[in-house]
Amino acid sequence: MNKSIIVIPTYNEVDNISRLIDTIFNIKSDIDILIVDDNSPDGTAEVVSKMMIKDSRIHLIRRPGKMGLGTAYCDGFKYALDKGFEFIFEMDADFSHNPEDIPRFLETIHDYDLVIGSRYVSGVNVVNWPLKRLILSYGANLYTRIITGMPVYDATGGFKCFRAEALKKIDLNKIKSNGYGFQIEMNFRLWKSGARLKEIPIIFIDRRSGVSKMNKKIIYEAIFLVWKLKILSIFSKNF
Repeated sequence: MNKSIIVIPTYNEVDNISRLIDTIFNIKSDIDILIVDDNSPDGTAEVVSKMMIKDSRIHLIRRPGKMGLGTAYCDGFKYALDKGFEFIFEMDADFSHNPEDIPRFLETIHDYDLVIGSRYVSGVNVVNWPLKRLILSYGANLYTRIITGMPVYDATGGFKCFRAEALKKIDLNKIKSNGYGFQIEMNFRLWKSGARLKEIPIIFIDRRSGVSKMNKKIIYEAIFLVWKLKILSIFSKNF
């Protein structure tokens, strides 16, 4: 069995998913891919199901409805841990994360417990974002770093690779956040557990197809979450 698996949540990604899977396998053939689909009405899961018939490296979790990014990743992590994968990725389905960066993650993870693809560790590496969104994202990460003390420049990014042994230390059933908040919470919990974190620079390119899923609720959740995490980590041993 391959040691690594990429967890990719999907909702209406039929324009991207088959091309993304093929691209990943062309770059790294000895890797598995798990699609976690939230009952996409555009038939994303059906496309993946057909590909699975011919390729055992492809896995699929079908969920009954749109349940959120955080729970999608947690379901994917549980599946990957149960199947015995050693390295577990997070990755978007829309090509905003470059599959060509995957080998760099795998090279780096051997010395760390969590490798974060960072848009801000070496300047600002974002393409096709309006200035307002860039300021919001950069400011949110600066805010997170100041409040939590976590030494991460891009705490909200979603292109990552976890070492399974480190991920096992996190109670995934306690993770209730979504979007930006989910990314912050996972980083923070691993950091507090003693995990070795490393940021590597990536270039983030905005979506090629579809519509961004970011909204005000996700932003507000992240703003309040950083204080919640900081307070819980101080007063609770098992936060």
